[in-house]
Amino acid sequence: MMMKSILHSRTHILSYTSPHSALSQTSILSLSTVYMASTLTAMKARLEKGDTLYGLFLCTFSPVIAEISGYAGYDFVVVDMEHGYGGISTALPCLHALAATATPAILRLPECSQTWAKKALDLGPQGVMFPMIDTPEQARRAVSYCRYPPNGLRGAAHPVIRASRYGIDEEYLSKCETDLFVMCQVESMEGVRNVREIAAVDGVDCIQIGPLDLSASMGELWDPVNEKVKSMMNGLEEAVIGLRPNRGDGVSGPYLAGFAMANDGPNELRVRGYHMVAGGVDIGLYRAAAVDDVKKFKMGLNLDAEIEGTTEVSSFVKIGSK
Repeated sequence: MMMKSILHSRTHILSYTSPHSALSQTSILSLSTVYMASTLTAMKARLEKGDTLYGLFLCTFSPVIAEISGYAGYDFVVVDMEHGYGGISTALPCLHALAATATPAILRLPECSQTWAKKALDLGPQGVMFPMIDTPEQARRAVSYCRYPPNGLRGAAHPVIRASRYGIDEEYLSKCETDLFVMCQVESMEGVRNVREIAAVDGVDCIQIGPLDLSASMGELWDPVNEKVKSMMNGLEEAVIGLRPNRGDGVSGPYLAGFAMANDGPNELRVRGYHMVAGGVDIGLYRAAAVDDVKKFKMGLNLDAEIEGTTEVSSFVKIGSK
């Protein structure tokens, strides 16, 4: 209802007020800011309330799939530039599609890099995810890439980037750093050993566990859900969840995010205390649906062949008995 009200108000103002009116321009800007910011506000508010958010990783970089995902009701979508098939220019249409459905977009970077962070942030996602964070020093660097000087190292082009509505949002600089949702992936044995220190870094909003890379770092790439990996995962989960009420300085610790596996489903993660759960990847969902669809059709062909064979045998028996 809120989104319908906002969209109705935007249409009304755009249709019936003069484009030269200072009041109309201010109103349009205000509504645009509310419309675009509501996705992030809703996500953070739900996390603070205790909701578990359910999301999807987008690797195809298809704006159509992104839009369908938003309409389907996912609470967030991670546009994956680490393992997906696109980069900055192909991520932008996906962000457009997700914004149209008021779905928070998180960009996963290919690496913890100042250049990648700068280009990703200029697109205006609601969050960014840094992969392979093994030490608190790396976490601090990641946060610094998200902040303008003197608080960080982010390059300034705010008058012309999408994140600031191409310079139209005059309040962008005052809110961009507090609005952004910064996620750090812990996915190695070194990261597990340092997770408490990583989680205590100011500006880290969420710790994302990477089960496949973690299992690989343990020499268990072929068996990512064995007991050894599970034990390591459980210790990591408990450490992050334990810091959520207080990371040690009176400030709430980061949220915990994870990725569901074949033998460790999304509801299992939710029960264990995860705040954000990715249920799958768009490629995996389509692959499963396509394989199942073909399998059903071929099973029908086999069934028809069996029926036809049975009929022929029956006819042969009748003829032979005459």
